[in-house]
Amino acid sequence: MKKYPKETAVGIFVIVGLAAIIYMSVKLGDVRMFADDHYRVQASFNDVSGLREKSPVEMMGVPIGYVDRIDLDLDNRKAVLTLSIENRVHLLDDAIASVKTSGLIGDKYIKITPGGVGDPIEPGGVIIETESAIDIEDLISKYVFGKV
Repeated sequence: MKKYPKETAVGIFVIVGLAAIIYMSVKLGDVRMFADDHYRVQASFNDVSGLREKSPVEMMGVPIGYVDRIDLDLDNRKAVLTLSIENRVHLLDDAIASVKTSGLIGDKYIKITPGGVGDPIEPGGVIIETESAIDIEDLISKYVFGKV
């Protein structure tokens, strides 16, 4: 019987390398394969400029979810966001969702200000109170041209 120690070592190396590539792709891509421990709620905004799908949703500076989907409601002239919120976080119907900017680069995220005495929002429910993004370019142009 012939032994193939080099071929065996190369085969094991290739299998370990492929497993590492698959693991890193899943982790870096934030892929949720089997368990989904999130529920979805919707929120309507006048303007969500710069916000993207998979943008973080934070409450008190702690990530609690992400923007799952961005749609356009032409009838009401609103941008409708579907937010994916962790099951451990229970939002109340008097919570406020705001589009905020982090850092100088201008990455956008959703900030949830928790409510105090409302009823819980059920999965598939709606956050009624929202605040749209502040457009810095718009403010500067108003100031420059004396419309403030």
